Amino acid sequence: MEECIFCDIIERKAPAGIQYEDDICMAFDDLYPKKRLHMLIVPKKHIATIAEMSEGDEKIVGHMVKIAKQLAEKNNCVGYQLLFNVGKEGGQVIFHIHLHLMAN
Repeated sequence: MEECIFCDIIERKAPAGIQYEDDICMAFDDLYPKKRLHMLIVPKKHIATIAEMSEGDEKIVGHMVKIAKQLAEKNNCVGYQLLFNVGKEGGQVIFHIHLHLMAN
C-alpha cells in the first residue's frame, strides 16, 4: 500500500484538528475548507474507495454517516452536505474513503 495521509493521521504520525474519534472512525477539520464547517470523517480501516468496499464495510460507512449527523448537531447545523468522492474520475484525491461534512 502506498503512503496514506489519513492512515498517518489515524496513527498520530501527522497532525490534524481532531474533532471526534472512536474505535471505528475519526473526524477532523479539512485542511482546505470549502465551507464554514468542513470536516472529514474517515474509517480507521483503510478502504481505498467506496467502489472497493468489502462485505461488512457498509456497517463502517453507516457509522460514518451517523457520526456526521452527530457532529452537525453538535455544531448547530440546520442544513449540511455529506459527500463521498469515488475514484479519480469522481474527484477523489486521497485514496482512503472519507466523508465530507460541510455547512455554511
